[in-house]
Amino acid sequence: MTTDTVSRFDDLPDAGFIRKAQLIPDVLPISPSTLWRKCKSGEFPKPVKLSNRVTAWRVGDVRQWLQEQTKAGSL
Repeated sequence: MTTDTVSRFDDLPDAGFIRKAQLIPDVLPISPSTLWRKCKSGEFPKPVKLSNRVTAWRVGDVRQWLQEQTKAGSL
């Protein structure tokens, strides 16, 4: 994780959105295919379709998921 990317993620409001390129690999240490697999299985929050070509995740949902993973010892 680069400090610059993580600090930008930390500065985003919970109501904000974050795209895949901002998540991987700096915030989530997983591959894009693993991210989509986890979304499909319900293990990771579902993305929001903002337009025909833009998909993003709610920052608050990602933070909550990260906290749950940290508590469970999965990260």
